Amino acid sequence: MYMQVRLTLTLVTAIVVAGCQTIGPGSIQRDRLDYASAIGDSWKEQALLNIVKLRYFDTPVFLDVASVISSYTLQGQVDVAARIFPNSPTDTFRNLGASGLYTDRPTISYAPLTGEKFVNNLLRPIPPQAIFAMMQAGHQADYIFYAAVRAINDVYNYSGSPSRARREDPAFPRVVGALRRIQQAGALGMRVEKRDGTEMTLIFFRENASEDVAKDIASLKETLGIANDSKEILLGFGSLRHSDREITLLTRSMMEMLVEFSAGIEVPQQHLLEGRARAAPETVAQASPGEATLARIRSGSEPPRDAYVAVRYRNYWFWIDDRD
Repeated sequence: MYMQVRLTLTLVTAIVVAGCQTIGPGSIQRDRLDYASAIGDSWKEQALLNIVKLRYFDTPVFLDVASVISSYTLQGQVDVAARIFPNSPTDTFRNLGASGLYTDRPTISYAPLTGEKFVNNLLRPIPPQAIFAMMQAGHQADYIFYAAVRAINDVYNYSGSPSRARREDPAFPRVVGALRRIQQAGALGMRVEKRDGTEMTLIFFRENASEDVAKDIASLKETLGIANDSKEILLGFGSLRHSDREITLLTRSMMEMLVEFSAGIEVPQQHLLEGRARAAPETVAQASPGEATLARIRSGSEPPRDAYVAVRYRNYWFWIDDRD
């Protein structure tokens, strides 16, 4: 009996110790990654759902995860009883038992995107400085311009938005292609400085570039109407430049970008016939290979097998293929 008591105590102690390990330092790696993955996946699903809603005349809703607080409590209790003296005339029985309590209280708070925050984050055009800053950080110039820029020095991008549907100007892909090659060669620079109390963003190109890159720089300046001898080019917002030493970007807002993405949805034919969703503008159907929509969002009645992100809306699945 004494051995049974010892074995029981050992087992209970091991269980309690194992529980302590799961809520101690070991919980950081597990919970931190799990919460980060869950928040990331929910952001992707929320973005895709709002893109689909815009195609269906529905109101997009953005809900931010403001904070995540997770607290744990582990309590254990062991009761031991045994017949100490089996032959004793007195009561020598003692009870044997163990109890534990484990509590996990995650507190997650949400904040809807409304008011001034909604305007600043979704409705205001992206600053031109942010476009070039992303390029400096290594993001591909061609994709950034096709997604976030409506025009550069009055050279217009393709648009699948119902209110701004249009074909791209023939010069736009040449401008974007030249920018991409200049970026890859490391010949594109940007700096911010103050002049007369005003903060200004200046763009410049590397002078000792290779012959091919120098040709791209000369072609870019000629297409955008920039003086060939300009060493520094002022960056501003708008569609028309004020001088031949300025690049002006007419950028899109985040909401405009979502609308552009919605042009790539393969809406079920039945929904189009019933008027539940808007049809894609003619510019989408007539788009050339270089004018492809920003994303191809597939749809179907069955859940996808290999999706980067998928959401269910109006009894249909909408997703982006993970191999896209």
